[in-house]
Amino acid sequence: MSVSDRRPGGSFPEPGPAPGAARGTTAAPTDQPPTGAHPRRWLALLFVGMAQLMIVLDITIVNIALPSAQRDLAISAGDRQWVITAYTLAFGSLLLFGGRIADYTGRRRAFVIGLLGFAGASALGGAAENLGMLLTARALQGVFAALLAPSALSLLAVMFTEAKERAKAFGVFGAIAAGGGALGLVLGGLLTEYLDWRWCLYVNVPIAVAAVFGWYALPTDTRTGGGRARFDIPGVLLAVSGLVAVVYGCSEAEADGWGSGRVLGLLAAGVLLLAVFVVVERRVSTPLLPLRVVLDRTRGGAYLAVGLAMVGMFAMFLFLTYYLQTVKDYSAVVTGVAFLPLTAGVLLGAGGIATRLLPKVPPRALVAPGLLLAAAGAAWLIPLEPDSSYAAGVLPAELLVGMGMGLVMAPAMNYATHGVRPEDTGIASASVTTAQQIGGSIGTALLNTIAASTTSDYLSAHRPPTPDVARQALTEGFSDAFVAASLILAAAAAVVGALMNTPRPSRDANARTDAQPMAPHLG
Repeated sequence: MSVSDRRPGGSFPEPGPAPGAARGTTAAPTDQPPTGAHPRRWLALLFVGMAQLMIVLDITIVNIALPSAQRDLAISAGDRQWVITAYTLAFGSLLLFGGRIADYTGRRRAFVIGLLGFAGASALGGAAENLGMLLTARALQGVFAALLAPSALSLLAVMFTEAKERAKAFGVFGAIAAGGGALGLVLGGLLTEYLDWRWCLYVNVPIAVAAVFGWYALPTDTRTGGGRARFDIPGVLLAVSGLVAVVYGCSEAEADGWGSGRVLGLLAAGVLLLAVFVVVERRVSTPLLPLRVVLDRTRGGAYLAVGLAMVGMFAMFLFLTYYLQTVKDYSAVVTGVAFLPLTAGVLLGAGGIATRLLPKVPPRALVAPGLLLAAAGAAWLIPLEPDSSYAAGVLPAELLVGMGMGLVMAPAMNYATHGVRPEDTGIASASVTTAQQIGGSIGTALLNTIAASTTSDYLSAHRPPTPDVARQALTEGFSDAFVAASLILAAAAAVVGALMNTPRPSRDANARTDAQPMAPHLG
């Protein structure tokens, strides 16, 4: 299959304004210099950033609230995982469909509907009186997040088209995507300890309501598909069922292990369904996910970088949270505060470095070193012991991982929508968020299995299981998980560095090889 938005020889236009319409037309350039850009784009960035922060906060803030919610609602240990899984299943499986809806119905409309729906679902969850009500609310949060996340990213893609401004905007967005989870730990600890776990859900309501006021600052919706919207129903069913099987299989692997028949069956079914999905997408006239979106080397490398980077980020959140609270006996609030240097590292990497260099260097010159920095940060945690000091053991690792994630997420989010046609912006945005979800699910399950296996082996070899032995066993498990995380991140740096293409300036901005109009080269 030909990739219609690639240039001969595999090169890409330099990020920034690249006017052009189909050969033989007299249409005005589709990309505008800053003077002709959306006049309220920087104000709109504020509201889009608030929406993204709300989504990212929800990933970690509910984890902090879960123990209190479990006690309050009398949730069994076996059922508590569903409070997390209900959200991730709905969110991860519906993202591609949500991105296509945003393309067809309008990004601003999808953005506001997603915000209001997410706020309503959060209020329902905060008022939950039983497990069923809470699970319903969490699933609805995932549904509306699947509409909100791709519409937010695609709005940025169409508002910021000039290289330097786009680098700044996506630096902010990437910093929120990479560092918002750490802020969720702080906020979740404060709300749970000083108010109530329900406020970890209620807090989304004022954020969403404030973001809705950004309606007037967002660009007016235009129909990009032309005519009546036609959805690829077989593609939707295959993508949703395949992604559900993969995400659910990974979540079950945390408890049952990778060798479980149910886990293997789910993963095999998911892979088969997604393979059939690819075949269908090659044949239908209006595919849910046009393969040209993911077969582009630069965009494909961005999706891969985001998915693999989530392994390192989830390793930090999951195992450091347990290490600080269970091994070091930190409170939830102190644990949250202990994660703030990670956010500082993200801000430095995304805002201080990536934003300045992104218009001047190819994306792999930032993404590959960023993954190596994150790998070094994960490796720093390998020798942790129960009595290791925070300043010498945890703090440097957080700064390294945070800076690495900032260098990865800012350019990856930027190039996730690089060069796509206008009608594909939402689905391209959904693809990178799907990569986040799948990468996070697989990474969490894989690393948790490694850690649990090592801990169990240590306990079996050291009897009796005194509190000191238990703490050492946990630390040994975390150490092995950090070994795996650092190796995965280092391998990701090599693969992404080789895969990502280097965008190059076009010799003739008006020369087109396609028979159809091209999207502005958003980069």
